[in-house]
Amino acid sequence: MPAELNFFDTYTLMAVYKRVVPKKTFFRDRYFPTSDEDIFASNKVLTEYMDGDQKMAAFVAPRVGAIPMGRMGYEIHELEPAFIGMSRELSTDDLTKRGFGEAIYANSTPAQRAAKLTQKDLADMDARIVRREEWMCAQTMLDNGCTMQEMIDNQTKGDTKVVKFYNPGHENDHIYVPAAKWNEEGGKFFEDVAAMCDMLSSRGLASTDLLLGADTYNAVLDLEKVQRLLDKNSGIIVGQIEEQLSPYHGVVYGGTLNFKGHKLNLISVDETYVDDEGKVRPQFPKTDALVTAPGCGHLMYGAITQINYGDTKHTTIASRRVPKFSLNQENDLRKTILKARPLAAPHNYCPWIRIKNVVG
Repeated sequence: MPAELNFFDTYTLMAVYKRVVPKKTFFRDRYFPTSDEDIFASNKVLTEYMDGDQKMAAFVAPRVGAIPMGRMGYEIHELEPAFIGMSRELSTDDLTKRGFGEAIYANSTPAQRAAKLTQKDLADMDARIVRREEWMCAQTMLDNGCTMQEMIDNQTKGDTKVVKFYNPGHENDHIYVPAAKWNEEGGKFFEDVAAMCDMLSSRGLASTDLLLGADTYNAVLDLEKVQRLLDKNSGIIVGQIEEQLSPYHGVVYGGTLNFKGHKLNLISVDETYVDDEGKVRPQFPKTDALVTAPGCGHLMYGAITQINYGDTKHTTIASRRVPKFSLNQENDLRKTILKARPLAAPHNYCPWIRIKNVVG
């Protein structure tokens, strides 16, 4: 008879978690990848900002320290990521009920059912953490920073942590303001996008992607100038519209357009999420646009310190996810917990340029 897995052990749970198929997320995967160097063995992370001759300081508030350490050509800042924790209880009733999709006459033992439920619980909790990370990455691009509201329980709010990747008084350095909306009289779609690209290239930063909210994307394809220049008989080749579904829900690759030498991928973003109040929100504003490039940021992780089951000492674990098991013998309850301490940050100062409400 095969030996049963010891789900009381944190490292066994970590091995089980690694079998969870990772969720695909657009902003996190394309713009904020994580390398081994982005996983820290302390509860704080170090992030570097490079910007040629321009200085840039990141600051956090409240109660989160930032320690600048100047070096030639760049600065290093120490930041404390917010804490994410999910848990799910496993009761005696859960072990006796037939699971969703399980055969009616399945002969699973309580131990086997517990193993299956534990793996499913880890996958469900990971999916929620992934969605929070995707939101964090999108917010960091849109606002050049992120506000993280900590919760004590499902209803009670705790501290608010704010990370801003700009100097005081420069909160609009990543914003471009057009003279007119693109689909109204006087709108200059090609000129505005070219100017946004120039803002990045003037600092030595790449511009390869033009992200368009759902309404902006549709309005751009309807622009008379776009349709005229895409006509092969026009004598001017500015690109090609060839729509393709992406691996990411709500994201469509629209093709390429040339903006005064800047060849950009047109990407329609209609991704949504459910906020803390249960309302469906767009991940990217429907009437906005943004110019950037893949890998413009990175998603870092601080370490988790906890007392593992059966131990009396604190253990610090450096990982993207840290599971934990707890036991309530009086009420015959087992609890599986999954924790993370992510923080999304840019590699450079303002590696994205946003334009708000650009279509009417």
